[in-house]
Amino acid sequence: SRAICTRGHLFDRARSGYCNLLQVQDRRSKHPGDSKAAVQARRRGLERGLGEPLREALCARVASWNLGPEAVVLDAGCGEGYYLEALCARFGFEGWGVDISTPAIDAAARNRPGPRWLVANADRALPFADGSLDLVTSITARKNPEEFRRVLSPEGHLLVAVAHEDDQRELREALFWELGESDRSNSTVEAFAPAFELEEARPVVFRTRLEPEALRDLLAGSYRGERFSAREGLAGLQAMEVTLGFRLLSFRPRT
Repeated sequence: SRAICTRGHLFDRARSGYCNLLQVQDRRSKHPGDSKAAVQARRRGLERGLGEPLREALCARVASWNLGPEAVVLDAGCGEGYYLEALCARFGFEGWGVDISTPAIDAAARNRPGPRWLVANADRALPFADGSLDLVTSITARKNPEEFRRVLSPEGHLLVAVAHEDDQRELREALFWELGESDRSNSTVEAFAPAFELEEARPVVFRTRLEPEALRDLLAGSYRGERFSAREGLAGLQAMEVTLGFRLLSFRPRT
């Protein structure tokens, strides 16, 4: 089957069910976004339960708004769809997931058939009409305040998750000799301030013991994995307690 836009452009639907809207001018490389290996590593981590605390915090915050099942939600930079699927299953929303990574969207379409999945560059433009969405989420993904504001209804909600400054502290210190990172929530609030007002900032932090294989997946699924060249460091990893953390920021559109 095919999708057609208002200007008459046709887009083929992949066998797994997603639609690729990415144009040549929307990509900086031949294969933009997360690789298949990174997607698979992150999925294994989610299957180990590493996403459950953030998932439950997301659902709890959304529940407080009493959105009905007719609500339309977009996860911008959705990856393989874990969080969007949870929101749609819990509340019955119409869900749309957008990511620039074809391997991520293909995995989402194959394993999570409820929402609808699109390959597109959310940094440039979102393929949704003005004011057509009730909720937009951005879970440790790229952020586009202007586009988020455009597609959200005036009564809509925005949820943004950024890494906590202590996230993966032990792993970073063991492999990169990094100390704690700065609080990313302040810069995020500043970036969104012209279009959005902060409602709540909620930390989601927990510790868990991870075996070497799980630690390697955690690294491979993050940007640090791409810049880590000392492979012997990975080979020598021992099981350790690791802090995983986020800050969940809730925004409402400015009128």
